[in-house]
Amino acid sequence: MRKLMFVSVAAAALGIAGCKVATAPDNGATASAASANAGWPKFVDGFIAAAFKANPGFAVQSGRHEYDGQIADLSQAAIDGEVARLKKVIADTGAFTNDKLTAEQQYERDYLVAVAKGQLFWIDPTGADQLHTNPAAYLGAVDPSVYVTVPYAPPEARLKAYTKFLQNVPRAAEQMRANIKTPMAASFVDYAKSAFGGFAAYYPGDGMAAWKGVGTPADQQALQAATVSAVKAMNETVGWVEGQRAAAKPNFALGAAKFQRMLADTEMVTTPIAELQKIGEADLAANQKLLGEACARYAAGQTITACMEKMSANKPVGGAVAGARAQLAGLKQFIIDKNIVTIPGPEEAKVEEAPPYNRQNFAYINIPGPYEKGLPSVYYIAPADPSWPKAEQDAFVPGQADLLFTSVHEVWPGHFLNFLHANRSKNMFGRVFVGYAYAEGWAHYTEEMMRVAGLNGGDDETLIGQLSNALLRDCRFLSAIGMHTGSMTQQQSFELFQNQCYQDVGNARQQAARGTYDPAYLNYTMGKLMIRKLRDDWAATRGGQKSWKDYHDKFLSFGGPPIPLVRQQMMGGKAEAVF
Repeated sequence: MRKLMFVSVAAAALGIAGCKVATAPDNGATASAASANAGWPKFVDGFIAAAFKANPGFAVQSGRHEYDGQIADLSQAAIDGEVARLKKVIADTGAFTNDKLTAEQQYERDYLVAVAKGQLFWIDPTGADQLHTNPAAYLGAVDPSVYVTVPYAPPEARLKAYTKFLQNVPRAAEQMRANIKTPMAASFVDYAKSAFGGFAAYYPGDGMAAWKGVGTPADQQALQAATVSAVKAMNETVGWVEGQRAAAKPNFALGAAKFQRMLADTEMVTTPIAELQKIGEADLAANQKLLGEACARYAAGQTITACMEKMSANKPVGGAVAGARAQLAGLKQFIIDKNIVTIPGPEEAKVEEAPPYNRQNFAYINIPGPYEKGLPSVYYIAPADPSWPKAEQDAFVPGQADLLFTSVHEVWPGHFLNFLHANRSKNMFGRVFVGYAYAEGWAHYTEEMMRVAGLNGGDDETLIGQLSNALLRDCRFLSAIGMHTGSMTQQQSFELFQNQCYQDVGNARQQAARGTYDPAYLNYTMGKLMIRKLRDDWAATRGGQKSWKDYHDKFLSFGGPPIPLVRQQMMGGKAEAVF
């Protein structure tokens, strides 16, 4: 299962990339690489095996259920061991020189090094050091959704795994509290209190209800006892987090040097920050110009805010879940009719209401991991909170055009299609490790690409729906740079989302807060811009838009490496970011 939310460093570093740290035995990935070409496949297999042993939650999400119920060792000794392992992996790849590897192996070596460097950055004390500073980095460790929502085994077997998982929660929570250095940033306190409190409510609520009537009386007794202990651990964590509020400070920023290192180590982007900021400002201005022109036609004489409200007022029939279900078939047929990209299999995505414990984002998709067989992908959409006033509940449901591009992003041809291709990659490494900018950049790129290709006939309401999503990501891009290099406060980010990207107050507040604990959320726009530029450069000598299908198929064939590495494979030269 791939939970493609990327809502925090926890998702970027501890979910998709698999950095739930623990010690792991030397099993080939850190052995001597002297045997070169003949030893390379063993080295790769060893790296994957070590990643799974160190990060059992990642292994389970990937479909390796021998790790069911386990939570990584999060002790300081385990963190130190994982830092040392990753550094040794990077050093050991030096023995695999180009003259000893095939061209394909050279690419895979560079891909592996990029993954190891990215994982290391988030946990290295000289890097982001997230496991000592950010409670959000631990949320994936105590998330039981794979056992509840993914039917990978009979309910009785999953119940036993879920119970074992809950039995490990108190130890994980205790280790987290021991690791986090205080004072924390105020936004970290808010988010951690909400998230861990959500688990405290979920475990005895829907977490118990999911297993009603499953297993033996002894199984149910074990579930009840494990639930009580896990709830106690979560409540203790909430109390501990809240206890840090009085001393909390606005100390979330990575700083310019670490932010630049983050870009290089996690996405192979070495573009200077000042240049990146200008690139983001230019994209924001271009999208604002398009929005102004569309609104002048769509809502003549009205403000941009009124124009956006008009678009939002055209709600999907039957609500967002029913509306999304109705959209998917049409999106898939549009891809086929316009010959946009190959659909490599018969799989379809289901659309369901998000479970109560996981409604902090409006939409996300769960996709079976590369080792799973025959399991469904589920596109989840959160309902409005029933405790909100009716006007706020109504406003929470997006307009048809806005929802359309959420469905593009999550399913056709966004994340879902991305992973249909990734899970058919020639090598397992590309199936297992799919990066933040690659996945979110592709999904965001497809929104604009589908609109340019003529989705809904290119009418103004559709254009405005696409631009509302693009502007949101532009403000993420600029907020990440600004807040983490010290040129923007969280309050100024909030105002940016409101005034320049036309987000409502609640969403603007949430997005500004997210930027404090997810400094890499610039990857949506950054990835999109690199993918679009690569497409234009590649297609320039291949017939322009007529060659887009070939480009898309080629791009998706690589799995999910840093985009500069894809550029090198498709265009030659060195692996570099080009915008």
